[in-house]
Amino acid sequence: MNEPSRTLIARQMEQATGACRTAWQVMRDRGPSQVQFWFIALLIGIAAGFAALLFRRGIDALQSFLYGTDDVHRLHSFAETLPWYLVLLIPMVGGLVVGIILNRYTDDGRVRSVADVIEGAAMRDGRVERKAGLASALSSLITLSSGGSTGREGPVVHLAGLISTWVSNRINADGITGRDLLGCAVAAAVSASFNAPIAGALFALEVVLRHFAVHAFAPIVIASVAGTVINRLEFGDVTEFALGSDGALAFYVELPAFLLLGLLCGVVSVLLMKSIFWADDFGTHVQGRIGLPRILRPALSGLMLGGLAIFYPHIIGVGYETTSAALTGQLVLHEAIVFAVLKTVAVAITMAGRMGGGVFSPSLMVGALTGLAFGLVATSIFPNVSGSETLYALAGMGAVAAAVLGAPISTTLIVFELTGDWQTGLAVMVAVSLSTALSSRLVDRSFFLTQLERRGVHLAAGPQAYLLAMFRVSNVMRPQDAANCAPEGACLEMIGEGHFIQGSATLEAAMPLFERLDCPFIPVVSLPDADHPPVLEGALFHVDALKAYNRALCDTAAEEHS
Repeated sequence: MNEPSRTLIARQMEQATGACRTAWQVMRDRGPSQVQFWFIALLIGIAAGFAALLFRRGIDALQSFLYGTDDVHRLHSFAETLPWYLVLLIPMVGGLVVGIILNRYTDDGRVRSVADVIEGAAMRDGRVERKAGLASALSSLITLSSGGSTGREGPVVHLAGLISTWVSNRINADGITGRDLLGCAVAAAVSASFNAPIAGALFALEVVLRHFAVHAFAPIVIASVAGTVINRLEFGDVTEFALGSDGALAFYVELPAFLLLGLLCGVVSVLLMKSIFWADDFGTHVQGRIGLPRILRPALSGLMLGGLAIFYPHIIGVGYETTSAALTGQLVLHEAIVFAVLKTVAVAITMAGRMGGGVFSPSLMVGALTGLAFGLVATSIFPNVSGSETLYALAGMGAVAAAVLGAPISTTLIVFELTGDWQTGLAVMVAVSLSTALSSRLVDRSFFLTQLERRGVHLAAGPQAYLLAMFRVSNVMRPQDAANCAPEGACLEMIGEGHFIQGSATLEAAMPLFERLDCPFIPVVSLPDADHPPVLEGALFHVDALKAYNRALCDTAAEEHS
């Protein structure tokens, strides 16, 4: 090649590099355009899909290594043949490893999951914790591999959130863009986990973003499809569960039975959720009373799980083998009832032990067992007007899961896509609607929102309840040296009476003070230490707090309706 040609190629390469550099800088400064955003959504969908696939394959590989089985889908059947001491020790050792990881890489020893992703979407511009999130993903992988009785969707959703958080930070995404990217990652992860593209997209909108804005729909669907493609390239176009051939429904005559099943599943879902919270509170109380180190709490729970699994190995892991048995009618009445109770106990022990994992797969198993038990009774009492008891198992599976997740739309679709049975939609929808209507009155909308409520994060009531917590007093107050600040004498007088607020507090704490004191401003102070008096920093005016709150409400409404 002659010299002029080489010079021309070098100049073109330099121009292309400069154009890419300029485009990257523009995207960081101004945000991506619509076409760029869709392309980013596709890349995030692929990355989240691979993350979900690798997480699932990692569980399979480690579970096979620990339990010595080649077919992890029949884990509990194989565990029945193992020596009792292995069944006892494997979950305990897994819990010990989890305790070491969480004690080192988290500040509270708590596994991050779907609730933290919802909080990140609402209050952190679509970002989630990175170091604690990675530690949580590893902990959940070990928990699920060593016999923990939870599901894989929670850690996978948070792992996807880590991917979108990294991208959002790289492109300097604003709140709306960050939340949309988070929704894309979650949709792809759920789709790749369950081969459910429609439900994955709706789960991201219904549960994580908690709105159905049109601007978010297209990129989330793109990412969800990408995640599904990753799943199908590995596993093929197959459903997670195989149903029996008899799924006939005696329409109209049998529908009242599904109404009753929905109410029963609502009660069961509340018991499942409450048992987790009760066990967590009890575990914390016992831990404090006996001085148990935080690092040993998961190991103790693993020991309890192992002891239970010696007699009932059905509780080990995700539980798809037992769920499949329920959906195909391979269990008798007393087995369905006993396994549902024991699975609830096992999930409570695992979650209270801070071992990690999600609640979706356990709720599917408990729901299928509940529905099967109800169906066996109903079809025996009214054999001439009843369809198959496995149809009740399918409806129960959707009803309990929908109530636990607080997601009737996406859960109904997940049930359809997991089983491939679209002919019994009416029965499932009836049971799901009654179940979610009842359970949402007895908890704070869902398991995840109740988790957040217990931490003092009030998302269940809507933006009007949690937006105030997003504003620091120091960011809204008028500094003391400002021309329009409150008179210093009046502020010092209020401080002497004990009426003040710290700059690190939020408007959530400030607004009740305005109501109680009935004053136009509150002094803002800093507290150096207990031996020194408060130092006046400025004043928070009621009108400024209301303006900030109103702007946040308007921005939220604009995003949700765009």
